[in-house]
Amino acid sequence: MSKRDYYDVLGLARGASADEIKKAYRKKAKELHPDRNADNPEAESQFKEANEAYDVLKDADKKAAYDRFGHAAFEGGMGGGPRPGGGMGGGNADFASAFSDVFDDLFGDFMGGRQGGRQRAARGADLRYNLRVTLEEAYNGLQKTIKVPTSIQCDECNGSGAEGGAEPTTCPTCSGLGKVRATQGFFTVERTCPTCSGLGQIIKNPCNNCGGAGRVQKERALSVNIPAGVETGTRIRLAGEGEAGMRGGPPGDLYIFIEVEPHKIFERDGAELHCRVPVSMTVAALGGDIEVPTIDGGRSRVKIPSGSQSGRQMRLRGKGMPALRGGAAGDMFIELAVETPVNLTLKQKELLREFESLAEDNNPESHSFFTSVKNFWDSMKG
Repeated sequence: MSKRDYYDVLGLARGASADEIKKAYRKKAKELHPDRNADNPEAESQFKEANEAYDVLKDADKKAAYDRFGHAAFEGGMGGGPRPGGGMGGGNADFASAFSDVFDDLFGDFMGGRQGGRQRAARGADLRYNLRVTLEEAYNGLQKTIKVPTSIQCDECNGSGAEGGAEPTTCPTCSGLGKVRATQGFFTVERTCPTCSGLGQIIKNPCNNCGGAGRVQKERALSVNIPAGVETGTRIRLAGEGEAGMRGGPPGDLYIFIEVEPHKIFERDGAELHCRVPVSMTVAALGGDIEVPTIDGGRSRVKIPSGSQSGRQMRLRGKGMPALRGGAAGDMFIELAVETPVNLTLKQKELLREFESLAEDNNPESHSFFTSVKNFWDSMKG
């Protein structure tokens, strides 16, 4: 059976350039690789045929000979040609060399994509700072200066890591690529360069101040704007205020987490405030006016209806917390706590006993409760 024309195998026209040949081979190798064609028994032989064609056409001398003499150029022991069984005269080394050009493309989907060139300088780490504020500060907002221990760019070397700010030199092991390749039989394995750790550059004379890291430890003072309406869990991001990157790498970010301290008078629920206000038994029974505090430091007068019971709530609109992202402020709720008097004088006790003897229908809740209790006991006797 006569061999197919190498240009036809790769789907090329004669006179194709080296780049066109390489692109055509990559495409064919992807299409015909046996691992992707388990259900096609002919894929392996076609894959070998494409490898054979590429091994000839990629080499300028072999290609010139093939263009002039065709397959006859490699017959009769001329060297470098096909061996029995379809292999090329260059052996496994030539095949591995050809296959390594498309190794990343073939397995890019499984190994995270093709990695080209050296690694970028490492980005600095993000930092977290926990900031406690009072409820009043959360209500008003504030400008606060904080001190953050972090890594900053070394002034002696301007972040380069080299003495006197000199430029790093190209790594001799990987020639600046940041990666090295090793052929292992059929495959070519790519690894991070052990000399430069993937940076592609090395420092011959490290900076004495930072030891070649390009950054030093220092405490920084930062002014932070805390907006009104923040609550526990609010996160504020300061871009570029985290740790400096290694050897001139970009800095990380600083995240400020807010914690609002508990208040002695007010209890917060989102934008709402709750305040428990004790009132005397007399005011609760007769009604009256009381003054309650507000979070802005002011006072509000509240009218207590006569006959008010413990737990009764009244709303003060707009007296709660401001909205963090604009909008109307929340409300404040007053909860009454009717207080029983203690340490009574003899006169007070006499008056209360007199009041109790005259109070027949003044306690509807008690009357209803004990009526239900009496009915319950009667039903149990029956």
